[in-house]
Formats: sequence, C-alpha cells, structure tokens
Amino acid sequence: MDKVSGKNTGKYALIASIVSSLLLVIIFAVLSFSVNNSRAVSLYSQVDIIAGMVFVFILSMIVSASLWPGIIENKAKKNSK
Repeated sequence: MDKVSGKNTGKYALIASIVSSLLLVIIFAVLSFSVNNSRAVSLYSQVDIIAGMVFVFILSMIVSASLWPGIIENKAKKNSK
C-alpha cells in the first residue's frame, strides 16, 4: 500500500469527505422519496426533499471534514511503522 505523504493527506481527506457525503445524500434521497411515494397523500414536495438533500450534504461535509483527516493520518502512521 502506498504511503500517504503530508501534502496528499488533505487531498485524500477531501475526496473521502465528498464521497461519504454523497453516499449519505443518496441514502437520504432514496429513503425520503420511497416514504413520500408510499403514502396516499404526499407530505413533502420534491423541492422540500431536494432542500433536505442539500442540508444533509452540507452537514455531512462539516462532520466528515473534521473526521477524515484524523483517520487518514492514523492510517498513514500505522503504514509507516
């Protein structure tokens, strides 16, 4: 496995944050559209669901941007030993 250098840690953390946030948005979208379509009367419009997707993306980017750099640095330290 390649060693993660100090200057590449930020790039890997950004990629991991975006990918994990997009996965959470996809899960949110699938669940919200399926629940909304399964009811006789739709509680939320598509605009509400899309706004929720944007909200989930922003919040998950904030959280994942603080978590992934530490995880990647710990993996790099373990691999360098």
